[in-house]
Amino acid sequence: MSKIYVSMASYRDPELLPTLKDLLANAKNPQNLVICIAWQHSLEDSWDTLEEYKEDPRFKIIDINYSDSQGACWARSQIHDNYGGEEYYLQLDSHHRFVKNWDVECIKMIKQLQKKGHEKPLLTAYIPSYSPKNDPQARVNEAWWMTFDRFIPEGAVFFLPAVIPGWKEMKQPLPSRFLSAHFIFTLGKWCEEVPYDPQYYFHGEEISLAVRSYTWGYDLFHPHKVIAWHEYTREGRTKQWDDDKEWVEKNNSSHLRNRKLFSMDGECSCGTRFGKYGMGSIRSIYDYSKFAGLRFFNRSIQQYTLDNKFAPNPIIENEEEFEKSFAIVFKHCIDVYKEALKESDYDFWCVAFENKEGVTINRQDANKDEIRNILKPEESFCKIWRTFQHVDKPTKWVVWPHSESKGWCDKIEGNL
Repeated sequence: MSKIYVSMASYRDPELLPTLKDLLANAKNPQNLVICIAWQHSLEDSWDTLEEYKEDPRFKIIDINYSDSQGACWARSQIHDNYGGEEYYLQLDSHHRFVKNWDVECIKMIKQLQKKGHEKPLLTAYIPSYSPKNDPQARVNEAWWMTFDRFIPEGAVFFLPAVIPGWKEMKQPLPSRFLSAHFIFTLGKWCEEVPYDPQYYFHGEEISLAVRSYTWGYDLFHPHKVIAWHEYTREGRTKQWDDDKEWVEKNNSSHLRNRKLFSMDGECSCGTRFGKYGMGSIRSIYDYSKFAGLRFFNRSIQQYTLDNKFAPNPIIENEEEFEKSFAIVFKHCIDVYKEALKESDYDFWCVAFENKEGVTINRQDANKDEIRNILKPEESFCKIWRTFQHVDKPTKWVVWPHSESKGWCDKIEGNL
């Protein structure tokens, strides 16, 4: 009979009502759900209505005019402020589908992990996808997890979803390094111990919550079976940043706050001065680095993590060897606007990265075959991916095209 506090931040989402109906229809005990919705809506969207739930005692609806929204983290912070002491917590986006008896399955996994000594388990993942246009036929029926992709130039960590190797043979959830904001199931007191920082906008949300949760003593796990599905494309839906003219400034401020939290790139060590939005006292960021194989102050990573091997990372007792086990890996996608590439006979592109002194620290040129693949006619931007290890942080990229008929063309440059 345990209550589950369901957090759902929705922004002008036509999938909100179908998600709510599926959530309730597939719960074993729908009477035990307390559903709090940060309902960021526009009167122009006649389909975006919650009339049938406004008198339902299970619902807490935070009515927000879309023009007053400050972003996803701000909305989820409003939901945390309305937490009422429920035993369990489920965080979702407003575009999901659910397996039958999802609530019982999640509670079973939490109790299973507690019996194995994990006092505060937290289930999370980039869960498998569904498509509103072809549901349920397009649902992916494989358990997914989160793998490291890169530190983006602004400092946040970017993850990728992938199928869990061997998930069909697993009998219990898999330890996780990372946290997904679109699926969290844990103890309700997480709302009080790891409250949402409303000053975050979007990027940095997931890695900050992962490390903050870990330092508060939460053990992160990926479900070893399918519990729900998530719609990733957001096709045809208005996003908050589509309506917010100040979103760039808000996002830049959020990136800076994230770097300060992790004392990254020489930012002041403010992680202990974030108040209730800072790190916990049960474990340290250093403990997280040993567990996950990531270090934030210099954006470095262990090969074991790059190889997508299961957490935790192997223990390295020798401090010197531990330090040597981290490499600074830079992975970035250079976006070049196609209109800047006017020739039809490119045979060579110089592709280089420079440090703040203007010195080239890495160069990986593109040949004819790669250029042909990059210049896809249906794309507005040409995407050039590069990965390399470095000591100096890149601050600028340079693409210098060469044409068979014109020779060297104008350089194309961008700051990181």
